Amino acid sequence: MKETWEARASAKRAATLDKIPLEWKLSSEDLERAHCQRDITGSFIEQFICKEAVSITSLKTVGILNAVSEQELTTTRVVRAFCQRAAVAHQVNNCLHEIFFDQALERARYLDDYFAKHGTTLGPLHGLPISLKDQFHVKGVDTTMGYVGWIGGNLGIDPDKTHTVESQIVAELLSLGAVLYCKTSLPQTLLFGETKNNIIGQTLNPIHQNLSCGGSSGGEAALMALGGSSVGVGTDIGGSLRIPAGFCEIFSIKPTSNRLSYRDVANTNPGQDTYRPAIGFMATSIDALEVMFKAVLGREPWLKDPAVIPITFRQDVAESYQRRADDKGNAKFGERPLKMGVLWRDGMVGLHPPVLRGLKVVVEALKKAGHKVIDWKPPSHETATNIHGGFLSADGAHDIHQHLNRSGEPLIPDLRDGLKLKTPTELLKYQDLTIQGLEFERQYSDYWNSTADSDDQIVDAVLMPVAPHAAVIPGEFYHGAYTDAMNLTNYTAVVIPTIRADKKIDVFDEGYEPLGDMDRKNWQAYDADLYDGAPVGVQIVGRRLEEEKCLAIARIVYAVVQSAIKTA
Repeated sequence: MKETWEARASAKRAATLDKIPLEWKLSSEDLERAHCQRDITGSFIEQFICKEAVSITSLKTVGILNAVSEQELTTTRVVRAFCQRAAVAHQVNNCLHEIFFDQALERARYLDDYFAKHGTTLGPLHGLPISLKDQFHVKGVDTTMGYVGWIGGNLGIDPDKTHTVESQIVAELLSLGAVLYCKTSLPQTLLFGETKNNIIGQTLNPIHQNLSCGGSSGGEAALMALGGSSVGVGTDIGGSLRIPAGFCEIFSIKPTSNRLSYRDVANTNPGQDTYRPAIGFMATSIDALEVMFKAVLGREPWLKDPAVIPITFRQDVAESYQRRADDKGNAKFGERPLKMGVLWRDGMVGLHPPVLRGLKVVVEALKKAGHKVIDWKPPSHETATNIHGGFLSADGAHDIHQHLNRSGEPLIPDLRDGLKLKTPTELLKYQDLTIQGLEFERQYSDYWNSTADSDDQIVDAVLMPVAPHAAVIPGEFYHGAYTDAMNLTNYTAVVIPTIRADKKIDVFDEGYEPLGDMDRKNWQAYDADLYDGAPVGVQIVGRRLEEEKCLAIARIVYAVVQSAIKTA
């Protein structure tokens, strides 16, 4: 008798838990306490791990690298600490797809032996534990990408090559001295702003368990919020790095597509090459984003992947923006202040009170610090999201359904209406869609250029919400135009955390006039009590290939926001 998809999924869940050492497993009583707790981050999760693990996992990425290179910590101690915290994180939050702690500890011992023998590190990421979204192939490890039918294999890879393929960026990270130890949860199909699939169920927001962690790189964000990773690798084709970062109070960077290598990475509808997804990083600090970006580009990924644009990390660009402000983000005398745009609404769906307040906090902080801010009124994001959606659905969901058919599993309920099997888009219609996309790119670029007309200073970057709401109620994510328009333009974006929702301040506006049915639906979903404490993130958007610039500006913006929050 053929095994049911439910049985395969259940067996996979059990096998994953079996990879957690007995001494790191929680009791049923502890799990029940976690289930009833609203916020399971910080001191709550730390009660279940040893003091050394708490101390080590509290370090940021740069602190870890320095401690290892200066021999204050061995790689083995660092990796063991993050494995323990990740193990507990998964038990209370359901955020991991793959656990390979034994492989990680073996790698850690190798790196310690290398240091002892050579007196130096293997590379700039020596000893750094890095988590991966479950799209990246690691030798000896499954890549299910949330599909039951790929349990025991690697999605999209010939069965004869099971567990032998390695994504290029994985090879690059290993060559730089990193240690890989787990792969994180994502939604079935990837095409969803939450994290839910038929293998593990749903990953919730560990900061606020009544809300979603976002998606599709949701497991990464949840793991970081729980302290089980300081930095990880994800992907973004519609907001997948930015939405969960904003929801879980961490940082992320979505580069322009092909700045980093997508070679041998599992994906939905890989034949759709007109608007490619981007590989990017998520972290608990801006420093970590820069360290990762600089290190990987230092491997010259374009030599092995011809799709990668051959540009090394441009330190001079980063420094040219950093010197325009002091450590607190204040504009320096004699330097040109930043000129920022701010998108208050996308023309379809307005912002919930916490998100609007978060944007206002950023804008007022920038102005107080001596920077310029103007309203951003670009070409229609509705047009962009329609074109973008046309590309993602062009194959009529045939790629998705062939993966579902491997096991007989159904689409998760959230996707059943939108991803039914359909006739693929005809070639001429696809070409027309491409023309529309190119025209939108030109219009957006022309608008950006026009911002210099009044004062001869073009906007440096644009502030945008990651969504019209803070970390969303599970099952209520349905509007992605604040992020996917930036995929259509292929612009760079960095996400920083700002405020948390406060029910005493962020009250429901009874007089709000919705822009339309979707806006009305979004507004009616707002509940000040339920959203209380939910994180609010903001995008800092630059143009194509402006990653170094965006990182530098993000430092300035984050600094002024932190100063504003401390003095409020």
